[in-house]
Amino acid sequence: MTMITKATALLADIAVETDRTDAVQSFVKQETILVTLTTTDGIEGTGYAYTIGTGGSSVLALLRDHLLPLLAGKDARNVEGLWQELFGLTRATTTGAITSLALAAIDTALWDLRCKRAGEPLWRLAGGHRREIPVYDTEGGWLHLGTDELVESALAAKEARFSGVKIKVGKPHPAEDAERLRAVREAVGPFLHIMTDANQSQSLSSAVRLAAALEPYDPYWLEEPMPADDISGHARLARSTRIPVAVGESMYAPMQFRGYLEAGAASVVQVDVARVGGITPWLKVAHLAETFNVKVCPHFLMELHVSLVAAVANGAYVEYIPQLRAVTRTELTVRDGLAVAPDEPGIGIDWDIDAIDRRRVS
Repeated sequence: MTMITKATALLADIAVETDRTDAVQSFVKQETILVTLTTTDGIEGTGYAYTIGTGGSSVLALLRDHLLPLLAGKDARNVEGLWQELFGLTRATTTGAITSLALAAIDTALWDLRCKRAGEPLWRLAGGHRREIPVYDTEGGWLHLGTDELVESALAAKEARFSGVKIKVGKPHPAEDAERLRAVREAVGPFLHIMTDANQSQSLSSAVRLAAALEPYDPYWLEEPMPADDISGHARLARSTRIPVAVGESMYAPMQFRGYLEAGAASVVQVDVARVGGITPWLKVAHLAETFNVKVCPHFLMELHVSLVAAVANGAYVEYIPQLRAVTRTELTVRDGLAVAPDEPGIGIDWDIDAIDRRRVS
């Protein structure tokens, strides 16, 4: 039997492993919302979502007060049906971050159950395209780091055979960003991909100026240059620069991606499984992007995204930002510069329950 007999949720705070700053904020902690589902056959599935410092208790309240009580007695195999039922219940609060994060925690738990029951890893059950995926490093590119530190980190990533590095941009003057990018490009040579990320800090006019300043150093993409709801602005920027425009980490529904793709405003899709509502809608976004011949390079959550990028034909990159090592027994395997999707049944994360309990927020 596959009926859900128990559904629980908790909130744990996980400290960042290093200082992380961008043009608009500092990442001080990861509020991690975990959902565990148990079925009549004794199988447990655990899923999760996150915030970067605020709102975690609101997600937890939505789960405990409204969503989890509905799961008792439901067939855990009906992943799509359960997602739609819960989405329908929360229609008054969608599309929005709190609801999408709550749905994601449940949906990833359901996929964990599905994979364990089938005896298959997530990367294969979700599509099974390939197991090894290129990696780019973000940890060495934060905005507060000096130019020498950026260069040192980029050279270390190149030595580790990573395919790319990300440099945060959004300094007071675009010439500062250009100088930092120039130093890294000259150090690593022409073949290492250098991603840039403005974290929604720009207006259209400043984004056009920033892109022009960065173009000589061949950025692989310019990420989130403007607020995520400005589709027309991103479309106009995309027409004005040779740098591919990357968006998606701040979108919370598949139809938002459709708008960007139809407008020619996204050359790279960075759909985040937690923020879009789970694995079920993540796969829909990935397949939608494939119909536009657009690659998927998801934001953050490398421990989960490695399996999803490996599952789909247009998955291109995993972003290297370690964040779960304090609460898991295993970590992402990177071999010869490639991230390797876990091959054990489930979503591929071996949680350390004792470590989570020590960080639990009451």
